[in-house]
Amino acid sequence: MSRTRLAAAQRGMETRPDDMATIHPTAVVDHEAKLDPSVVVGPFCVIRKGARIGAGTVLHSHVVIEEGVILGQNNHIYPYCAIGGPPQVLGLTGETPTGGVTIGDRNVIREQVTIHRSKYPGRCTRLGSHNLIMVGSHLGHDCQLEDRIVLTNFVQLAGHCKLETGVWLSGLVGLHQFVTIGQWAYAAGMTTITRDVPPFLIVCGSYPTRVRGVNARGLKRAGLNDQQQQRIVEAYKRLYRQGGTLLEKARTLAEQDGFDENVRAIVEAIEKSSLHRFGRYLESSRHGRT
Repeated sequence: MSRTRLAAAQRGMETRPDDMATIHPTAVVDHEAKLDPSVVVGPFCVIRKGARIGAGTVLHSHVVIEEGVILGQNNHIYPYCAIGGPPQVLGLTGETPTGGVTIGDRNVIREQVTIHRSKYPGRCTRLGSHNLIMVGSHLGHDCQLEDRIVLTNFVQLAGHCKLETGVWLSGLVGLHQFVTIGQWAYAAGMTTITRDVPPFLIVCGSYPTRVRGVNARGLKRAGLNDQQQQRIVEAYKRLYRQGGTLLEKARTLAEQDGFDENVRAIVEAIEKSSLHRFGRYLESSRHGRT
């Protein structure tokens, strides 16, 4: 028996053969769930049929993993998390077909986090890899989160939101459905976001949310060099510190020199969000969903 298994057994876990996961006697695991042999399931967890949990993942205690959830490797799920529950949508019944939840690798999901499965059969609510989801946060149905994201305590994401790589949302931030937050953007605590946020920027406030500057810490976390960072700062000044409409300034900027991939990402985000009257690009596809 490995040291991990031995320690788990000493804590009261059920001792099983080497080809089976370590499961506490009080946990309820459906025989149709698939668990890697290195998975550890703590006290009072519930794992429904069809769930799949990858190598090295630990469910600490009182965790519920519903049917249709796929968990990758080396995730740590803390007490009282509920992953894969049905969408909070009026009109759904227990017989209504729905999708699932797919989670990547090396995520830390802290206490009381809820992640709801997709509203649509064959689709998934997705959480990438290397993310930190703190206490009490909620990911609504069909949200798509990429990698290296931080959600601080009690962040609330309505359905169909998209968070690109490196996004950091501080405590009690709330997102309207279909909002997109661009890569390495940052929202200050208690911000209410109802429109798309371009990459690399800092936003705060509510009704309206205001762009306050460039997320300098995010640029460093992204590994951008000094020249790349300076181009983003210059683009920000021309977009948000000069007169004229934002869309017009973005299009003018796109025609000028020094337009690298990071500035392009900002400009494209502005252009895409302008396609919908409420500034939420993903909302344009709402009625195309089946």
